[in-house]
Amino acid sequence: MENRGKLYLIPSPLGDNDPAEVIPAPVLDRLRGFRTFVVEEVRTARRYLSRAGLKGRIGELEFFELNEHTGAEQIEGYMKLFDNGNDVALVSEAGLPAVADPGAQLVALAHERGIEVVPAVGPSSLMLALMASGLNGQNFAFCGYLPAKSDERRSRLKAIEKVSAISGQTQIFIETPYRNDAMLKDILEICHPMTRLCIAADLTLPEALIRTKSIGEWKKTDIAIGKRPCVFLLLAGYGLRYGGGH
Repeated sequence: MENRGKLYLIPSPLGDNDPAEVIPAPVLDRLRGFRTFVVEEVRTARRYLSRAGLKGRIGELEFFELNEHTGAEQIEGYMKLFDNGNDVALVSEAGLPAVADPGAQLVALAHERGIEVVPAVGPSSLMLALMASGLNGQNFAFCGYLPAKSDERRSRLKAIEKVSAISGQTQIFIETPYRNDAMLKDILEICHPMTRLCIAADLTLPEALIRTKSIGEWKKTDIAIGKRPCVFLLLAGYGLRYGGGH
């Protein structure tokens, strides 16, 4: 029987944290044992691994990039990395690999080829934002990036607000940092005054901002998010009650 290694999904910090602040010690211990890494960007990965305890050993490691420029044929070639029982670590730029991340293509291929996939614990900006928002954590959807053009983005905002109003579902979405304030402007102009919006920026960092207000309240607030990682959460309608916890 062919001896194949496993694919480990290793989270990374959301910002310029000491990895020990946000990555569990057993995950960091396991991270130090890998020799082969598939990463979104080699330079960022090297910096993370150096801070995680691999400084001085970086030259011994193998790095393979997987980002929006990586073709299907190249990803297919990465299946050879698992030969002879070699374990591979998939590491994202920030947070959880394969969530809003091109690494999902490698995970899907691993499943097709019968390679065991092992997720590790670490920070998720989406889940941290949802936890802290006070919005509906029992029924939610991640919408990814909304359109870049304002008219298309406004149309999409109207659509997801309607879904939220009908279903009571929290709508979660993200934006490229330099468009954060344009996104906020469109939200405030398009959405109903009673719709609630949570802005969660720079999560896990000392300068984190997590605040939930109605659109009407946000319009009275002087705020500029700026060019920092941010999660937006929107919930139309009041009167929902939530319970449980997972």
